[in-house]
Amino acid sequence: MVHYVGARVYVPTFCNTSMITKREQILRMLKNTRVLRPRDVEAVDISRTYLNRLHDEGLLDRPCRGLYVLHDDKPSEHRSLMEACRRVPRSAVCLLSALQFHELTTQVPFEVWMAIGEKARLPRVDGLSLRIVRFSGPALTVGVEQHNIKGVAVHVYSPAKTVADCFKDRNKIGLDVAIEALQDCLKQRKASVDQIWKASKACRMTNVMRPYLEVMARRSDRITTEFAS
Repeated sequence: MVHYVGARVYVPTFCNTSMITKREQILRMLKNTRVLRPRDVEAVDISRTYLNRLHDEGLLDRPCRGLYVLHDDKPSEHRSLMEACRRVPRSAVCLLSALQFHELTTQVPFEVWMAIGEKARLPRVDGLSLRIVRFSGPALTVGVEQHNIKGVAVHVYSPAKTVADCFKDRNKIGLDVAIEALQDCLKQRKASVDQIWKASKACRMTNVMRPYLEVMARRSDRITTEFAS
């Protein structure tokens, strides 16, 4: 005689369930932001050691110290800007790097030009070439645009403000670069004479830029009442 005592169901268990969940969470975060720092995962209660494990397993790449990206993520032309903005908070892409971003120069800077406050702490970033310049007052705050690149907020000065900055720092980048940027900015209609004129006021460059803007304004027949006064 056979007695029925019930059915036994086998349910597979995983000893590393929490680890798998956190691994998937990190990979999901990277698909949205493209770049992660240890502090980013710690902010959601995940130990930074998971980043090292994923890197050791070949799932993540570490382009520079403290930054992680997906292994199969194709390098973006703006990846260095994304990395710089995440590594240097309260900063903005400026001068040659901003010109390149706005396609106002043929130069390809090997450094990322970043503007920080006059009293801000000088950042120490390993594995990423930065050129730090200090702005103050309106020159620091005026004309900052936020661009979302693959989920990363990248702060870049506007075309008009970048042109004015180039004239202000012409001794660093060259007057010829500043003049070329002004010409290309107007030719490509990235900014108007009025917008550049207002940016020159923020940078206190009106006396320097006036002769160049007058020539450009005559060529385009866009002399405004404010500029002519």
